[in-house]
Amino acid sequence: MNCFCSSSVSEDLGCRRGEFSRKHYGSVELLISSDADGAIQRAGRFRVENGSSGEVNYTPGTWHRTDVHLENPEYHTRWYFKYFLGKVHQNYVGTDAEKNPFFLSVVLSDQNNQRVPQYHAILWRKTGTQKICLPYSPTKTLSVKSILSAMSLDKFERSPREIFHPEIQKDLLVLEEQEGSVNFKFGILYAKDGQLTDDEMFSNEMGSESFQRFLHLLGDTVTLKGWTGYRGGLDTKNDTTGIFSIYTVFQGHEIMFHVSTMLPYSRENKQQVERKRHIGNDIVTIVFQEGEESSPAFKPSMIRSHFTHIFALVRYNKQNDSYRLKIFSEESVPLFGPPLPSPPVFTNHQEFRDFLLVKLINGEKATLETPTFSQKRQRTLDMLIRSLYQDLMPDLHKNMLNRRSFSDVLPESPKSTRKKEEARQAEFVRLGQALKLKTAVKGDATANLATTSFCKKEPWESQSFCSNFPHEVVCADSWGQSLLVSTDAGILLIDDGQPSVQVFDKTLQVKQMHVLETLDLLVARTDKGKDSRLLVFRLSAVQKDIETKQIIRSKYDCRENKLERTKGCHLYAINTHHGSELRIVVAIRNKLLLVTKKYNPCNSLTSSSLLFSSESPVEEFQYIREICLSDPPVVMTLVDGPTEDSDNMICVAYRHQFDLVNESTGESYRLHHVETNKVNFVAAIDVYEDGEAGLLLCYNYVCQYRKVHPFNGGSPLIQPSAYDFHFSWNQVPYAVVCAFPYILAFTTDSIEIRLVVNGNLVHTAVVPELQLVASKVKFHAKTCIKFLSVTWLGEALNDL
Repeated sequence: MNCFCSSSVSEDLGCRRGEFSRKHYGSVELLISSDADGAIQRAGRFRVENGSSGEVNYTPGTWHRTDVHLENPEYHTRWYFKYFLGKVHQNYVGTDAEKNPFFLSVVLSDQNNQRVPQYHAILWRKTGTQKICLPYSPTKTLSVKSILSAMSLDKFERSPREIFHPEIQKDLLVLEEQEGSVNFKFGILYAKDGQLTDDEMFSNEMGSESFQRFLHLLGDTVTLKGWTGYRGGLDTKNDTTGIFSIYTVFQGHEIMFHVSTMLPYSRENKQQVERKRHIGNDIVTIVFQEGEESSPAFKPSMIRSHFTHIFALVRYNKQNDSYRLKIFSEESVPLFGPPLPSPPVFTNHQEFRDFLLVKLINGEKATLETPTFSQKRQRTLDMLIRSLYQDLMPDLHKNMLNRRSFSDVLPESPKSTRKKEEARQAEFVRLGQALKLKTAVKGDATANLATTSFCKKEPWESQSFCSNFPHEVVCADSWGQSLLVSTDAGILLIDDGQPSVQVFDKTLQVKQMHVLETLDLLVARTDKGKDSRLLVFRLSAVQKDIETKQIIRSKYDCRENKLERTKGCHLYAINTHHGSELRIVVAIRNKLLLVTKKYNPCNSLTSSSLLFSSESPVEEFQYIREICLSDPPVVMTLVDGPTEDSDNMICVAYRHQFDLVNESTGESYRLHHVETNKVNFVAAIDVYEDGEAGLLLCYNYVCQYRKVHPFNGGSPLIQPSAYDFHFSWNQVPYAVVCAFPYILAFTTDSIEIRLVVNGNLVHTAVVPELQLVASKVKFHAKTCIKFLSVTWLGEALNDL
């Protein structure tokens, strides 16, 4: 028995504003500050986020809150602390073909206590850590070689050997901590109306009443002397950095604020070096500026600091009791969310606090990926790995390292050494548990559960759509509020809480389908092998059969619905935006067949029952051309050109490459070559940023974004772009769905949710025996996703 669940992703920024655009995250500007005489003091290039509308007259409190998420949250990314410490696991050491040492950690764990055993693997290298999940099979042994191969590490100078010493856990935890601190220190600088230099701002002895309320909103006032929590570099013994400070805990993270008016003030030192020493060395600083909107605005170039990369400018409006936010990010900082609402005005103070803290935490994490910080982190990681490797080498031939290479990842030890191994494992687990407790007590680990101070419904929360579904599902698509499902018993129409209705009997085996409601069409690929065909139906005719209950169509009844020349097809794709015409490309082995149907407004669902001349719409389709490829495609996607004339393209994946094929000329162009021995193609998703086409290329663990630049005489300009980026999934997905601003990867037991704009992880949901059956962008750009799970999870997915 199975349960259908549905998840809707809506009301996000990308959906509300029509299409995906990085402009929602601000634009880069050259900011210049001058002294009182007009002489230029400093200049810098910053990305400025101010809400994209630029409205001056606004009604605060009317905006719909964007989805606010911590990106790459530690409770999802700190794997060694979460899955390994305190549990029996294996650690290996080796050197790659370039003689660079690496460490590998592998554990067999129960995924979030959901009865889904999985292998979690971490590869530690000088370039950073790589993490993957691998399925567990009781009948198939997993080897170290296969794990490293999945991480694209196939050649070695020294084969990996197992490390048995329990002290290795402490060293590997140190390596994981190089990813960044779980606690944060943020500066808060108070600026009076008209202050335009950092000396003036840092010289304010006290803040206004509105500033004090802002501090009270952010956190609690704590006495520093004797403070035992996270101190953020402040003195907690001798009051040399002030008597009080502002502190809070947010979603498991401790945050200490360096408040300019609470740090020591010196009447003799006009530059207030002690205050600048702390706030000037914070990556993120909040500037609370008094005055009206018409007053001279703060600019980051007013602050002399090479370390601070992000400034959050906060203004308070007494008239409507609202806060206005503006973000300045140094040009090299990658994009991070959440994007500011338009206008960026908050009347709900608690929502403002949550939004601001999430924005600042995400901003600091993004800053750590800039060359300045990432190169330093790589040097530190390289030094630590090499040092640890050198420490282990003297024991290479002793008991500390196992001489066997490519040993199996064994859940149990050999019987001949069972007692000795059990004693070693007991000591291994004891030390790991003690280390985990010590780390948690020190505050160097986040809480397991992320909670915010206000309850909000996540956009991916699911609900049961149909419980106890008895049939095996092949494919499906949404039809209004219902679901049209191809099963082993035929084609069924399912509605929430209603009995299923048989539409076609089981003689019609549909392998792929699209319900196009605006065109009054059902497109379906039936059967398999040489007998497969593409069929087209009028939805209104199908609906009439359902309502009158006259006939349950069989394969024999669909002879008039077959598109000619499509016999033997194994795959098809349609253009997602339709525009002036519907385009279908059909793959028959290595041959592509391009078919179009001109869009007719009269052929909509509301009027087609009165206007169509025949029950079958086959005659409305016309064959355009045939294109030959070198190999049969595994994945196909249609890409709309900017003019929709002669610049439409087809993205195809085969062998080890993604190619773009010009629909008009049939010429193909190499888009991306996959540099791995084995390739598992997943998807090529077309996205349109500011009217220009881009593609998310998904294969193996990788998702790569490639922008297709404006077309030049029918040929795309395919070259590296500053907009290109890539990220890795934690598991190999079998399907990927775009639901702006998110991209979701579906595996057999989980849904991994990331942001399209930067690939950052926001949530992982464990859903055993998961099967994606349908996804569709519906009215108001709302994305509806239907998936199948086991019955006992049908009502238990409200946290997805």
